[in-house]
Amino acid sequence: MPLTFRIVLGCLGLVAGLAGLHPGGVCAATERPNIVVVFADDWGRFASAYGRLEPGGLSDVVQTPNFDRLAASGVLFTRAFVNAPSCTPCRSSLLSGQYFWRTGRGAILQGAIWDDQIPTFPLLLESSGYQIGHTAKVWSPGSPGNAPIGAGRTAVRGAQGRFNDYSEALSASDDPAATGEQLLSEVRANFRTFLQARRPDAPFLYWWGPTTTHRTWVRGSGKRLWNIDPELLRGRMPGHLPDVPEVREDVADYLGEVQAVDAGLGAVLEVLEETGERERTMVIVSGDHGLPGVPGGKCNLYDLGTRVSLAVSWPAMVPAGRVVEDFVSLPDLAPTVLQAAGVEVPAVMTGRSLLEVLKSTAAGQVDATREHVVIGRERHVAAARPELLPYPQRALRTANFLYIRNFAPERWPMGVGPGFGAPAGPWPDSEKLTNSTFAAFADMDASPTKAWVIEQGLQQPEYRVFFDRAFAQRPAEELYDLRKDPEQVRNVATDPAYAAVLRSEGERLLAILRESGDPRVTTEPCVFDLPPYAGELEPSGGGKRAKKAAQGK
Repeated sequence: MPLTFRIVLGCLGLVAGLAGLHPGGVCAATERPNIVVVFADDWGRFASAYGRLEPGGLSDVVQTPNFDRLAASGVLFTRAFVNAPSCTPCRSSLLSGQYFWRTGRGAILQGAIWDDQIPTFPLLLESSGYQIGHTAKVWSPGSPGNAPIGAGRTAVRGAQGRFNDYSEALSASDDPAATGEQLLSEVRANFRTFLQARRPDAPFLYWWGPTTTHRTWVRGSGKRLWNIDPELLRGRMPGHLPDVPEVREDVADYLGEVQAVDAGLGAVLEVLEETGERERTMVIVSGDHGLPGVPGGKCNLYDLGTRVSLAVSWPAMVPAGRVVEDFVSLPDLAPTVLQAAGVEVPAVMTGRSLLEVLKSTAAGQVDATREHVVIGRERHVAAARPELLPYPQRALRTANFLYIRNFAPERWPMGVGPGFGAPAGPWPDSEKLTNSTFAAFADMDASPTKAWVIEQGLQQPEYRVFFDRAFAQRPAEELYDLRKDPEQVRNVATDPAYAAVLRSEGERLLAILRESGDPRVTTEPCVFDLPPYAGELEPSGGGKRAKKAAQGK
């Protein structure tokens, strides 16, 4: 066993024994890992490393050499899920290490306000001696912006940075290659600025949060900038999406943005390797939910919305080249990082540390108890439905089944549109449906796919199934047999053959929710249906801009 390995293990053991004597419970700075988190907005489970494991899908087409290299140097997780497929609540759960419904107003998107009494792993690391910093998005939208990582106080004041507008910048350039390199140089410059300001010998946490994969992006950029021909996607589209040219082009453009994020990851790793500290640095790469602006994706509890890429590398401590099939919920990362740093994990955290899984030499299913995750959502876009109410859902995901409980099936899952929860009338035109999220069904981002599904689904009987899957009201219970239906398009909740499974999965989910204090099942009326979680947005939840958004303006 290498000396460094023994020292760290011994130090962690000492911390465990003395945690009650020192609230920080830390090892010497020289023995504690640096932490780098790369967390991409709207990046689902798409990476070429997954394509090699599970051929036949979109990951066959996308090329992510830097993510693949990182995964090969550590652990690639195949069953990683968000706790909520919406930006702010996902990040609330990740940073706090708790189920999103335990984070107060962090449980919603619009109207979110952070409760600074909730412990978060970045601030706990800082209080134990870490130097922390971030570039771009960590926690937002919400007020104060990026509060769980210290807000503006820990923001890196480096290069201006246009990386989040990658396809826009390159498409407007006479020399796309040179512009692309300039954007990557800005990513490097920001990380270097942080490292240059670092206290001597202090361990650090650096968070890079690109929003490149968040809409909007330039139509046709996937093929033009990244050579991703939409025809390559034929026969590979997820089951919730129609396999037609317009949608294939939209998804190809999205995959181009994934490759841009991967290029940025390469720039971050390049700078980290310059420091000579790559061996003692834990690098975590993931994203906050799945593909935006499509049926079944972002804001849905199907895998297309909740399953994400996850790779963790820490060469000094984590055996390389392993693929792990344990179920992981992103809140598990908070106690993992704290334990690795020798910081006492707060008792309120519901996430479970992955450190022993990471340190193991085993692959496949390492911890037999990690056989499920729980997922949910409350309010996303305030104006999506009348009275600015949420669409409350919870789900239990196991290897064989996805069980979804829709607590208010009379509401519309993606919000309302003409004749669908809203007064009948003319539909917005294609341009508005493509570019304005609030035009209809506001819980789905505006996109060419959204416009196509609405227009063709209402006009062509053969495409109506895609419209209904996206926008129609849903039953109180959904159940999908993943052994027969991995795409989760055939609800078997009413099939008598599944009656026992439906009952057992539903009871198990509700028991977990009650035990964790989920207001959706422990309060009547549910607080998530009452102000300030529902209804008119307060100025402190985003000011004039948020209020206009709530009104669909």
